[in-house]
Amino acid sequence: MKLEPLAKDNMYHIYNRGINGESIFLSDENKRYFLSLLDKYMNESGDVYAYCLMDNHFHLLLSIREEGEVVTQQLSNLFNAYAKAMNKSIGRTGSLFEKHFRRIRIDNEDYLKQVIVYIHLNPKHHFDLDFSTFRYSSYTSFLSEKDTKLKREDVLRLFEDRQNYEYVHYQKNDLINEQLTLE
Repeated sequence: MKLEPLAKDNMYHIYNRGINGESIFLSDENKRYFLSLLDKYMNESGDVYAYCLMDNHFHLLLSIREEGEVVTQQLSNLFNAYAKAMNKSIGRTGSLFEKHFRRIRIDNEDYLKQVIVYIHLNPKHHFDLDFSTFRYSSYTSFLSEKDTKLKREDVLRLFEDRQNYEYVHYQKNDLINEQLTLE
């Protein structure tokens, strides 16, 4: 599978999972460490628009500000640093993640909004968890008044305002619940 190169001034949905579907986050501390590495490695080269860290996979929505090769290396450094720390902490060796991180370029505003909602509803999709209280998703950061490095105002503007942001998420969540009931 040929991976699309990252390009400056584009947005990407970036995701990966543990090798063989294994867990990559064993604790809240692991998730906090991953987020600190994300901040460290993406601070200069991109902006984080959304994220969700599940036990065996992650989703990121990034806007790329630097040349693609620079950002690809930064992301590689992030994933390698995290994998090395995890391997050391649990006494394992080898790959933690599947081969290469996957990426999908976001090419229009409607798709961008869909990806944001998809990322935030991931706890519901996979484990029937309440997305609105899930601790390792950016969902609540957009509703909070606390300082954040996330692109809060940009995201809220996409959805018009906070109320519509919440409404769209809950509307999609209700559709998922309806589908699960029908199954």
